[in-house]
Amino acid sequence: MNCEIDPDRMVYHYLKIDRNRLPETVKMPSDCDYRGREMRNYADIPSLKCLQVFERIARTGNVVRAAETLGISASAASHQLASLERSLECRLFERNAAGVKLTARGEAYFEIIGVHLQGLIRATAEMKASGRVNKIHIHSSPTFGYLWLLPRIQSFQQQHPGTEVTLACSYEEVDFGREEVDIAIRHGLPAWEGLDIRSVRNERILPMASPEYLEREPVTSAQDLVSRRLIYSENTLLRWPDWFRTHDIGQPTQPWLFRFDRSYMSLEAAAMGHGVVLESELLAEKFLSQGKLVRVLPDKFSHTISAHHIVMPLGYRSRPNLQNFLGWMENNLTAVATSNHPEDTGRLPVG
Repeated sequence: MNCEIDPDRMVYHYLKIDRNRLPETVKMPSDCDYRGREMRNYADIPSLKCLQVFERIARTGNVVRAAETLGISASAASHQLASLERSLECRLFERNAAGVKLTARGEAYFEIIGVHLQGLIRATAEMKASGRVNKIHIHSSPTFGYLWLLPRIQSFQQQHPGTEVTLACSYEEVDFGREEVDIAIRHGLPAWEGLDIRSVRNERILPMASPEYLEREPVTSAQDLVSRRLIYSENTLLRWPDWFRTHDIGQPTQPWLFRFDRSYMSLEAAAMGHGVVLESELLAEKFLSQGKLVRVLPDKFSHTISAHHIVMPLGYRSRPNLQNFLGWMENNLTAVATSNHPEDTGRLPVG
């Protein structure tokens, strides 16, 4: 029997790529000649750092932004990219004033590399996590971790005494492949690729103040807020200027009383009676339940947002310990939502 192997076909089959979808100019081996090479020659494989830089630049379309996400300088990223293009003997990007754009060859390479880098990340995270079946390492944005999660985490441990929980809080976005983290609670817009994301729904942002402040400075209409002492939260998805614009109210002319990049500081300042804050009802739940803060205006002046997201590597959701934690979070979020707004009963708090 005559058995003949086509090395090109073997490469495409192994990488699960439909070669007919690729432009003629990028089909191997025309531009980067693999014919006759030993497929197991690891010296031909570019460094992982070069591939990471290439993948990030391809996703962001900008060398500076890609470098920031990797924690390296833009010049270092450019150097790694140039090294990769030299090793492949083909250009991967077209440079222009707006940034960079993948060439046809670059698109073909990205289709291959992107999938396999994500596979490496998942495999590494799975391996690191396999030895800690009864542990959950949580990373949270600071205010959610401090105001919502920390006061409740003991109840989870009481329900699941065999599971050890650790909690770290910072605004940095953790790298699941490098750090010992199973699940993250992030704040912002959910633009994270290659991850399992469940958004917290029905979170509302609205004006709140202490009863003492409102006794001194009553608010009888939304227009009144223009002349009240306002506390500015810098990191909310809806800020005071947006709120006034949405309700067709002129912008305040006086400077902001306080300005914070941490929501818990804004809420604490409002609870002390310093002024009115525009913040998340979810984060303010403790202050509201204790009567330290009250809602200033009717519900029509509140806005529903999805500012917090439960993020984990793909495949993690099926783990028993994480299923327990996700179920516990969903039950607690439901309890808070229905307590504040009975009309929300039946709506999924996470999705």
